[in-house]
Amino acid sequence: MNISNRIPAVFIGTVATIIIAQPLTFAAMSVDEVGKIAKSITVLIDSKNPGSGVIIKRDGNTYTVLSARHVFQDPQAKYEIVTPDDKRYAVNYGSVKKLPNMDLAVVEFTSTETYSVAKIGNSDLVTEGKAAYVAGFPKTSAAISRSIYQFTKGQITANASRTSEDGYALVYSNNTLPGMSGGPILNENGELVGIHGRADTRALETSSINRDIQIAKIGFNQGIPINTSLRLLDSVNVDVGVKVSSAPVVTGLKADDFYIEGWDKYNKGDYQGAIAAYTQAIKLDPNYAFAYNSRGIARTELGDNQGAIADFNEVLRIDPNDVYTYYNRGIARRKLGDNQGAIADYNAALRIDPNYANAYISRGNARSELGDKQGALADFNEALRINPNYALAYYNRGIVRRQLGDRQGAIADYDRALQINPNYANAYYNRAIARYKLGDMQGAIADYNEALRINPNDALTYINRGIARHKLGDMQGELADYDRALQINPNYVDAYINRGIARYDLGDKQSAIADYNAALRINPNVANAYYNRGLARAKSEDKQGAIADFQKAADLYQQQGNRNYYQSAINKIREIESNTPTRSTPN
Repeated sequence: MNISNRIPAVFIGTVATIIIAQPLTFAAMSVDEVGKIAKSITVLIDSKNPGSGVIIKRDGNTYTVLSARHVFQDPQAKYEIVTPDDKRYAVNYGSVKKLPNMDLAVVEFTSTETYSVAKIGNSDLVTEGKAAYVAGFPKTSAAISRSIYQFTKGQITANASRTSEDGYALVYSNNTLPGMSGGPILNENGELVGIHGRADTRALETSSINRDIQIAKIGFNQGIPINTSLRLLDSVNVDVGVKVSSAPVVTGLKADDFYIEGWDKYNKGDYQGAIAAYTQAIKLDPNYAFAYNSRGIARTELGDNQGAIADFNEVLRIDPNDVYTYYNRGIARRKLGDNQGAIADYNAALRIDPNYANAYISRGNARSELGDKQGALADFNEALRINPNYALAYYNRGIVRRQLGDRQGAIADYDRALQINPNYANAYYNRAIARYKLGDMQGAIADYNEALRINPNDALTYINRGIARHKLGDMQGELADYDRALQINPNYVDAYINRGIARYDLGDKQSAIADYNAALRINPNVANAYYNRGLARAKSEDKQGAIADFQKAADLYQQQGNRNYYQSAINKIREIESNTPTRSTPN
């Protein structure tokens, strides 16, 4: 058709139709030139959970914006389109057109201002290795109170011949953040070739007290090709003034199709399935660096760090200057206990990119484990020089400062981390430990409370809060914490031992013995459980049982090289045998 004479469900008007054709070959634009185009066509879709969009059509004073469907997921929320000149236009949620079976939505706003409209490219021509640019507005955080436009450069890692769930087929390596969904993907000529929708958004900070950060997932962004978008828009009578030719006939699956399949399976937690798909991609293209990298990442999820290193070696064979692969190989080497090898990899990454903050953090962690605390501090300082709002760098520096005895400095670092990320459970946990060491039991308990507010199923935090409550004489609160820890983890040996001690202190010797029995059923080689059970049996006049326990404890302490505890257990045996008991216990 040459002129649209249909009345779509939402958009009314007649617009000349443009056919996307094979483009002539032009010199690629500079990054700055593409950046100017991106900024002029990208809008913020402001809401409780904001997103981004791209202006794809103007008809008089009516502009059409294409975005991701999931940006408009809350019908009760207030939505506004914020244009590049910071003007705001209210969105009528009822007018948002959500497209079926695809993560796309279109919406209009009316303005007498003049705004740029995206030039449509041909996404069928997008191939692995070509430049990709993504623009959008990341969500706010404790450190960033306002959505600030971001423009990132990367490269296409896959363009599948068949779309995955919700229409995704493009994969690219850009560094994207939550809130950029719905923003444009532009090619080297500043043309719109896709809509950004998904990225690996798991937090860099780990959920354990291990202070490392996640492996770098390069190429873990997904977008919907613009050709796919336009075909669907046309099929539901949404006229944006551009028509694309029919989809090319797929004669067989290509490497990119298996790469996309692997990406989907990885995101669903099917790591074995992901590895199988990436392996198929590599069979079709033995030099598919991104497939090796992604297979290596999937292998690390399964604990196969040797297999991951082999894959990262293949990536570096293909591209010896891949900074992220050096970093990833370093992470895998650390998991195998090879801190020196990991440091060598982080050094290589930093030679290529001296401003790679994550490499400084991971090198700092490796140095700390090797006992080089000052080197670790220097690395965390470098990470903070690059990114002064990096909560993880403050957190890690706080841990090293506490290990060096600088508890006040550690607390200051945890404070800063929590200013940036008020829901950083590990920072509360470790600040509690520092406060406990300084004798501030109330402050420690307050921090454990915050950590448990964020993560109410952390058994270790209940144990530590119980210990702090013990110091304050709150025996019932202490017991309640150990009870909760055991509800979460019924095989938590330390929880049984601590609860046994609390019950012993309350005079309930039989319950204390039951707890020590439970601990020893789980682990029959816990010297402290035998020693404490010996104390309870001695108080219960079970002298033979007590002597047997102290002897077993002494044997285990001797095996462990713990001379002081060994001697304390031997002394207990002598006291019972001489019938002159004392109250001394191992510290």
